[in-house]
This record gives sequence, structure tokens and C-alpha cells, in this order.
Amino acid sequence: MNLHQFAETHEVTNQPPSLDGANLYRIDLPLQQWSERFGAGWAQGRIDAYGALAGGPLMEAGFLANQNKPVFVSHDRYGHRIDLVEFHPAYHQLMSTAVEHGIPSLPWTDPQPGAHVVRAAMSYLHSQAEAGSGCPLTMTFASVPALRVQPDIAAQWLPKILARAYDPRNIGMAHKAGVTIGMAMTEKQGGTDVRANTTRAYPVGAPGPGQAYELAGHKWFCSAPMCDAFLTLAQTDKGLTCFLLPRHRPDDTRNEFYIQRLKNKLGNWSNASSEVEFRGAFAWMIGEEGRGVPTIIEMVAMTRFDCMVGSSALMRQALSQAAHHCAHRSVGGRVLAEQPLMQNVLADLALESEAALALSMRMGRALDHLDDPHEARFARLVTAVGKYWICKRAPAMINEAAECMGGAGYVEDSILPRLYREAPVNSTWEGSGNVQCLDVLRALSKESGVLDTLFAELGDGHGDQDLAMHIDGLKAAFRDTGDIQYRARQLTEDIALALQAKLLLEAGNAAVSDAFIASRLASRSSVYGTLPRGLDVQALVARSTPMVG
Repeated sequence: MNLHQFAETHEVTNQPPSLDGANLYRIDLPLQQWSERFGAGWAQGRIDAYGALAGGPLMEAGFLANQNKPVFVSHDRYGHRIDLVEFHPAYHQLMSTAVEHGIPSLPWTDPQPGAHVVRAAMSYLHSQAEAGSGCPLTMTFASVPALRVQPDIAAQWLPKILARAYDPRNIGMAHKAGVTIGMAMTEKQGGTDVRANTTRAYPVGAPGPGQAYELAGHKWFCSAPMCDAFLTLAQTDKGLTCFLLPRHRPDDTRNEFYIQRLKNKLGNWSNASSEVEFRGAFAWMIGEEGRGVPTIIEMVAMTRFDCMVGSSALMRQALSQAAHHCAHRSVGGRVLAEQPLMQNVLADLALESEAALALSMRMGRALDHLDDPHEARFARLVTAVGKYWICKRAPAMINEAAECMGGAGYVEDSILPRLYREAPVNSTWEGSGNVQCLDVLRALSKESGVLDTLFAELGDGHGDQDLAMHIDGLKAAFRDTGDIQYRARQLTEDIALALQAKLLLEAGNAAVSDAFIASRLASRSSVYGTLPRGLDVQALVARSTPMVG
């Protein structure tokens, strides 16, 4: 017998076609509708163009950047301390594409209605291709409000922060067309409690805002240590103060900024996170001395918004992969997406994804209209509400999407493992869940008009009995203040669900809003795929399934 005739044992069948190269904007009907609804209609062509990049070359670069993690190089071959982080070219491709298309700069360089929504939509697409590069992009974007607190320093740095030029070389700011900004806040002994920081700042000459200082101390987390400068916190005689610390001193010598090691993280592999020491590092004071937290919170608010957008993006990419797989995979002679139980699961995942996107885009609209007191108070509250709820929902949702694909969703050839590893960073970074919920209580109890703004936004339930009952329950919950901190997570969840339900109702797609309210307000379940009877699950699945050739 000639055994070679059996070398080919089978024909490959019952596999979905590849999604490689798909325009992520064109296959995402909810993104098209929600971005336009909140003011991004003038830039649909720009978002569409980025969707093609995100689904094509950037998606490929994302895999390469994660397969080739950044490497810390402490010394050069001659023994000189250099403190470099080396990246695969794919990472630089991701960064340069985003910077050149304005993801860190657009709302500041082109401040018109819808600009924050446009930028959020593009970031949403970019994060689906690769989320790790979002860290320095976000911090560069978010540094602008904090730096504007110190106009003289802002005048020097903002032109290059806002430039659409990416230059990863380790040289002084004066020699670059564009720069990126990182952040270094937390220390070993304090973590979230930055007021426990021990890093000290000493004036070089005259003290005060905009003046030069030298910093001595450590940071347990320094995000993106390859950036050109960092917003950081240090103690002065008047308390915790904000500083901008460049990698190079004004005379072009390297600053006394020493990387101790890179963090070995669960996910976020393409990005470098580190521990650092300042050994007399040069920095400029930003804002009023002793007011470091209020100054840097200008940056933190924007990074928390990006955590909302980033988690929404991870959920959308997971949904796209799962829905596409199920639309083409047959089990028992029947396509998975046509089987009732799988329809229940996919429809539930679609609801979660769209509700997260809707709240994120609504938040972008608020940032576009901060001159309106209602929108400013809405942004103050929903920054914390959305950061808590959307980021909290992402890991379980992505796990369920991976399960829809069976073993194919568990192997590294798929993007699902990377999405799952990435998801927890957004719920932890910039304040974990409890921090956000306590901030919600702080905003509602201590900042004038925020509670009234919430209920003005929610209205009377827009004709829906279940939403109206939910809103009445929220009002009663806030009147009962006895153990309100103990209940803070439940209250924050109830606010988020009410806002999401209201947004979906207003948008006018009954299949979406009816299903969301029935499953999130009228009845609740701890797992996905338990939607009640009588919903148009086929329409929900079709709405979120990528339609490719």
C-alpha cells in the first residue's frame, strides 16, 4: 500500500472567511449612527478612512507589536547609562499613524462642535486594532488641559504636543517636531492615595509656578517611560504639587530620570510601563504650589474618558469577531447565528456593546460643550460613572464573546485572548472601581447642581414605565443617605443603566431599547444570553454582525 496517497487527510470546510482588511467603520453600523448623532457628521469621511487603516495595516501591526514586547536597555555597549526602551517597528507604525491623524490632538487643534466625538470615534477604531499604543496617545491628549494651567510652560510645549509629527528618538524637545507625554503619579506606599507620596521637590532658584525644581524620589508606576516628558506629583513645603519633568534638561543633557524595570503585566503588552527613580531630576512646577491633585485631575478626567472609549472598543472588536464567526460556522447542520440560544447570547453581547458606545459618544458630546453648565456637570459625573461601569463590564463580555467561538477564540491566532488580557487595565488604571464610585458620591453630594443635572438628563422615563420606575428608585436611593458609601457600587450601576436606557430610547430603535430595558431594568441576570422572551433578537444580531463580501 502506498501511504503517501493519504498525506492529505481532509479538506478545510466550515470555517468563517477572514475579516482581515475589513474597514472597521463600515462594518459597524452603531458607530456610524452614534458618532453622527452626537455631532461627528462633518468628519465621517475622516473616520471612515481611519476605519480602513485600523482594520488593515494597523490590525497587522497590533499583532506584531504584541508578539515583540518592548525591551528595557539600561546601558549602551560602552557602559553608559542610557535608560532606553526599544520597540518593534510595528509599535512605531501604530503611534505615527495615530499622531498623524490627530488622535492626540484633534479637539485642541480644531475645537468645533463634534471634535471630541470625532476623536473618540477614531480612538475607538484604533483601540480595536491595538490598545497598548493608546496609553501614550491618551496621556499626550489629556496633558493639554493640565498644562494650560501654566501658560508659560504651555507656550513652550503645546505646539509640539499638538503637532501631527511622531518622533521616537531619545533627544531633547527642542530638536523634535512633535513630542509625547507620559504620567508618573503613584508610589509604592500609597498607590491611589497620592497624598501619601514621598517624592520631594526642591527649587533650583526662585520657587513658584513655572519655576525650575529638582525632584528626588520614586514612582511605582510610570506609564510610557519612552515619552518626552511626564506629568508627575511631588511634595513641597506647601504640599503635593504638580510638575512637568522632561527626559532631557533644557541644555540637552539627559535628565536624572532612571528606569528601574519594566512591569511584567497581564496584558497591555505592546506598551511599556515602568518603575522609575528621580535622582535630582529637573522639572517645572505646573499650577499652584500645594494644589497638585486639582491640577493633574485635569489630565485624569480625560484619561478616564479614554478608558470608557477603550473598553467600548475592546467589546466591539470581540463582538465583531464572535458575530462574524457565528454567521459562518455551522453546528449540527445549522448556522450558529440562526440557532435560538446563540441568538440570545449574541443579541445580549450586542446590547452591551452598543450601550457602552452610546454613553461614550454622549460623553464626547458633553466635552464638546463644556461652556454649557448642564454639559459640564454631566461630564463631571459621567466621567466617573462611565469609567466604572463600562470598564467593569468589558472583561466578562469579552470572555463570553470568546466562548461563542469555542476553541478558536482561546488560541493566540485569534485576537480574543489579547482583548481579554487588555480589558482589566481600563478598570484599574486611573482609579479602580471603588475610587470611581466614591467620586460619583463626591460629585453628587459636594458639587452644586450635579444631582439636579442627572435627573434633568434622565427626565421622566420618556414614556417607558420600567425606566420611570428605575428613575424613581434612584431618587429614593439618594434620599436615603445612611449607608450610602456601602451602596456606592449599586448606585453607580443604577445611574449608568438609567443613562444608557435613556440614550437608547431617544435614538428610536425599538428593537435595541426594548431589549436593553427588558434585560437590564425590568429583569437582571448575572450571565449573558438570558434575554427574556418576545424580543427581536434577530434584528439585534443582524445590526452588529459585520457584513463583508
